[in-house]
Amino acid sequence: MASVSSPPHIPVLYRDVLSALHVTAGSRHIDGTLGAGGHAAGILEASAPDGELLGLDRDPGALAEAGRRLTRFAGRAHLRRGSFADLRHHAVAIGWGQVDGVVLDLGVSSMQVDDPGRGFSFRADGPLDMRFDPEQPTSADELINTWEEEALAEVIGRYGEEPLAGRVARAIVARRPIHSTLELANVIAAAVRTRRPGLHPATRTFQALRIAVNQELQALEQALPQAVDLLAPGGRLVVISFHSLEDRIVKGFIRRESLDCLCPPDLPVCTCGHVARLRPVSRRAVKPAAEEIANNPRSRSARLRSAERPGAA
Repeated sequence: MASVSSPPHIPVLYRDVLSALHVTAGSRHIDGTLGAGGHAAGILEASAPDGELLGLDRDPGALAEAGRRLTRFAGRAHLRRGSFADLRHHAVAIGWGQVDGVVLDLGVSSMQVDDPGRGFSFRADGPLDMRFDPEQPTSADELINTWEEEALAEVIGRYGEEPLAGRVARAIVARRPIHSTLELANVIAAAVRTRRPGLHPATRTFQALRIAVNQELQALEQALPQAVDLLAPGGRLVVISFHSLEDRIVKGFIRRESLDCLCPPDLPVCTCGHVARLRPVSRRAVKPAAEEIANNPRSRSARLRSAERPGAA
């Protein structure tokens, strides 16, 4: 894997994340998507002098970069390699039963996109990889070159919301073997000749493949209930999503966990016993301001949703 040497950037919705988390001195937080450590550094600064943070990432390169950035917080930053799908396991492993906040910044990081060797981007040639964890067995190469056409079409349609998924899958199968990201992008572009200005024909398919390779939506669905279980009363859950599939999961989860009853509306008496475990911090998703989008165009699709565990902090 190529080493990461670019200077750390200000992460997406940085100030909004810190505001939504309501970080205080001595608090404990989990950053389930550590990346380069930008949000983590802000949390540790705001929780000084004795606040602690558990940072998780599946990518060893990201962990190394974050470790360098967070060196000045030695003893307060606990970094572990792993998925946010295992939040509870990692919290228990360091002796934490409850935390004051959990943040998840979903999707692929700039470090990963900008490294052609990781295979996330169609802007430069690279291997068909797309794995967050380079040691996991399944890569995009396997999906592209071995999956049946019907399975490929289903993934591209579901995870990429690509209306021409069947046509894309047929084109891929017809051109096998495909060896690189640019070769794949050219195959897709030939199959999807029309697209609104500014959107590359391969955008949706690459998103779909990345989600499938890393099982991103499944991990999110596993992580959200664990995050709420770990929150102390008054603790905050903050999630940044970058496409409608993620945002629907987060929005739906917060809505369900904010209800005192999950029984069907036609049931005369509640039998579920469900009690609201969350309270939305704001009714609408927070979006990046025009200035942030101008400075970082990749932030344009970001949506931040936050909720609080009821009870006194």
